[in-house]
Amino acid sequence: MLRSAAIAKAIALALLCFCGPASAQAPLKIFDAHLHYNWEPKPYFQLDQVLELFRRNGVAGILATSRPNDGTRALVDAKPPGLWVVPFIRPYRTRPDIQTWFNEPAIFELVQEEYKRGYYKGIGEFHIYGKTAGTEWVKKIVNFAVEHDLYLHAHCDEEALLILFGHNPRAKIIWAHTGFTTSPQRVEQLLKDYPALTGELSYRSGITEGGGKISSAWRDLFARNSKRFLIGSDTWVNERWASYDNLMKEYRAWLAQIPRDQAENIAYRNAETMFGGKLTD
Repeated sequence: MLRSAAIAKAIALALLCFCGPASAQAPLKIFDAHLHYNWEPKPYFQLDQVLELFRRNGVAGILATSRPNDGTRALVDAKPPGLWVVPFIRPYRTRPDIQTWFNEPAIFELVQEEYKRGYYKGIGEFHIYGKTAGTEWVKKIVNFAVEHDLYLHAHCDEEALLILFGHNPRAKIIWAHTGFTTSPQRVEQLLKDYPALTGELSYRSGITEGGGKISSAWRDLFARNSKRFLIGSDTWVNERWASYDNLMKEYRAWLAQIPRDQAENIAYRNAETMFGGKLTD
């Protein structure tokens, strides 16, 4: 009897260790897929402060952009241990370029020249709305991205999104903010229609409801499409840097409400697949 009881206790202990609660799992790694380290004329945080911010928030990878591209180059050149930097070319020199870049041949030249550095994985984030996406220079940039296997990070409405894909159906587009307010049902249809479309979730409304509870519509959408989304901070103004800790806490809060495999896809595994790398532990 004693021997049987001892065996049963040992089995129970082994099962407990193997199947422990979710809270005992390793903290979720995060890839920040919408980061701006702008230098106008200097960054809000110095480089060492930014790297410490990532470290304490468990951010082990970033999609790095800046206006101008000096900040991105600084992050790449730093080669920070434990941080995977995926650089994108931003087609802006100064803030006013946001309003005119899609009609400027000089911006296309900027993209071509910056690409020669040899380490960029994409172009963007850029802002484009409606029929302004149909210009000759936007089409040139889309085709350049396809030719060089680069992603496009587009802050756009649905009309512009469809025009971008119309320029070249082989385009790979990260949809910044996933349309802001586009219904989950329409988002899912677009994901079906365009297999190379990925949604990025900063500023995206409707994911959570009162009390931070994930909405049923988004829970269902993630259950079917967790391999099609990324998360990001969108540090476009200094206030976003100042609230970076809270932004990451908010992501972790709703990611903890969905199955771990889905959460890992959205938090970092999709970025690993898309950009061909791996986050360190």
